[in-house]
Amino acid sequence: TMNNSWGFNITDTSYKTPKQLVDFLVKAAGYGANLLLNIGPMPNGEIQPEFKERLAYMGNWLHTYGESIYNTKGGYIRPQSWGCITQKGDTMFVHVLNDSSTTIQGDSFPYKKIAKAYLMNNNSVIKTSLKNNVLNIEALKKDADEADEVIVLICKN
Repeated sequence: TMNNSWGFNITDTSYKTPKQLVDFLVKAAGYGANLLLNIGPMPNGEIQPEFKERLAYMGNWLHTYGESIYNTKGGYIRPQSWGCITQKGDTMFVHVLNDSSTTIQGDSFPYKKIAKAYLMNNNSVIKTSLKNNVLNIEALKKDADEADEVIVLICKN
């Protein structure tokens, strides 16, 4: 739910932030699952403005980053404290959800080479290294306005 109630509750104003909702969506995808996000209409049938704002935020986020969620599977490792990975074919999407993460490490990396690594929102090159099947990514400090920094890895065997 977007707050703590399954239906409309005028006294429940503990709304989840847009970032929290994106985190739920991304982590669900990182586990290879779907997210069911419940909203309850008001007695007059309308949707609360707070819900509309959050749904619009998520829609805009998906407009930019939807490729990293739609038709993907969970990454080769389960979600971690820094975030998670989704995957489509030989492309991995590294979702950095934790603002304090500056380096990401992935043990038992399933590919032999990373052909390209870049930020999904602006194509900036990201530094990576792969040694003894251990992936290291130097994550940039993400923009405070971004709920998720998505790093695209084009992998090769």
